[in-house]
Amino acid sequence: MLEVIDKGACTEEHPVPLLFLHGGCHAAWCWDEHFLDYFAAHGFRAVAPSYRGHGRSGLDKPLRKCTITDYLADARAVAAGLGVAPVLVGHSTGGFIIQKHFEDGDAPAAVLLASTPPQGIMRGAIRVWRNHPWVSLRDNIRGNNHGIFNTPPMAREHLFSPGTPESIVADCAARVQRDSTRAVFTDMAFRLPKPRAVTAPVLVLGGVDDGTIANFEVHATAKAFGTQAQLFPNMGHNMMLEPGWPDVADRIRGWLGEHGL
Repeated sequence: MLEVIDKGACTEEHPVPLLFLHGGCHAAWCWDEHFLDYFAAHGFRAVAPSYRGHGRSGLDKPLRKCTITDYLADARAVAAGLGVAPVLVGHSTGGFIIQKHFEDGDAPAAVLLASTPPQGIMRGAIRVWRNHPWVSLRDNIRGNNHGIFNTPPMAREHLFSPGTPESIVADCAARVQRDSTRAVFTDMAFRLPKPRAVTAPVLVLGGVDDGTIANFEVHATAKAFGTQAQLFPNMGHNMMLEPGWPDVADRIRGWLGEHGL
């Protein structure tokens, strides 16, 4: 049912697989552009699923009825099939899913990239409504909640830094897709995570030029996990697709090495 892109293999140096969880309106392709090959080349098994109704994954009910719990179940199903509990790497909504996982689950470690904060998506949604009232109204009526991403100007504003080449921005705008408003708005506004006392190490990263998740929200996520956030200059929301993605990947790999993973 689920599309899963699986590259590399666990090695003696890196025996724990990495499970990459994508954000709203995206799919596994966003990790396959650079990150999966990068980590596979450095001796990791790198796995990226697409949640139900995303990418090439199937759907057993209307997309509008899917919940954040459904997406978490998808991530956990793929994790269970890896044989070894993976390090969780989540972007945006994927980071929120990891926070929900930590309510009653564990992981060897987690990396949160431009994650929706534990306070939820409401502040970000208000920013969009204030800046683009017509697009917000239109998309809510039509159910096209990817309208804030699916043109190059909107994708640049919300997903990329001002200096990102237009070809990268346009390619992403063409590939984003509809998502479940119930999952990526209602649940992330009102079903907020309550992470337990997490003992696993957590790395929190963000982009200085992120037009979706504000810098103070990245710091709020880090605070919830008792750590400090690192913000990358000239980096927008889609940290894995920006030209500076190698710096982000290098930081993650170095941090994993520091923790023996």
